[in-house]
Amino acid sequence: MRSTDDRSTVARIRDAAITEFAANGVDGTSIRTIATAAGVSPGLVIHHFGSKDELRVACDEYVAGIIRDVKGGAMASGGAFDVTAAFRTVGEIPAAKYLARTLVDGSPHVAELVDEIVTDAMKYVATGVETGMIKPTEHEWERAAILTIWGLGSLVLHEHLERLIGVDITSDFSADPKATSAYMAPILEIYSNGFLTETTVQILRAAFVDAATEAEKEST
Repeated sequence: MRSTDDRSTVARIRDAAITEFAANGVDGTSIRTIATAAGVSPGLVIHHFGSKDELRVACDEYVAGIIRDVKGGAMASGGAFDVTAAFRTVGEIPAAKYLARTLVDGSPHVAELVDEIVTDAMKYVATGVETGMIKPTEHEWERAAILTIWGLGSLVLHEHLERLIGVDITSDFSADPKATSAYMAPILEIYSNGFLTETTVQILRAAFVDAATEAEKEST
């Protein structure tokens, strides 16, 4: 019987690999397992990707592209956007769980993946500034890096976040108003108003930011 899956062979292999890597990690997943999940032969996997390592790189690039496209499109729209959308399941692809597992497993490619995500974040945050969604800053790179690491950290610890507030941020909870509110309400509060009083901000700025700036000036 002919398959009704209209994805290309390369896409089916890549998507199967993302699913298997997310569930079992790279070390716990074989080429044969991926081939079986994709409905192809192990030889065909090697033919298209060369090795499991190269397939993993392709998966990294694809997931990074998903984040870039969703976030970039949201910022360019200038309207309301879902800050967790890029990390959720895309169709049948567990993109968020894949990313969480990749960060925990580690590999020579993890740093490259994180760097790519931060670089992309710089671009779409700049778009957000242009459209009036985000406040400008003198620390563009640092802000993008910190926000990205915070987001990736929440993915790595998503099981604990779910245990504490009852929301699985790796799933599509947009249809559940209660779950959406439980996550988005505090996120928006942190991003819009923060949780420090203005007096505290001034004290900390004087102690750390201003003091560091003065010390840097004296050393030059």
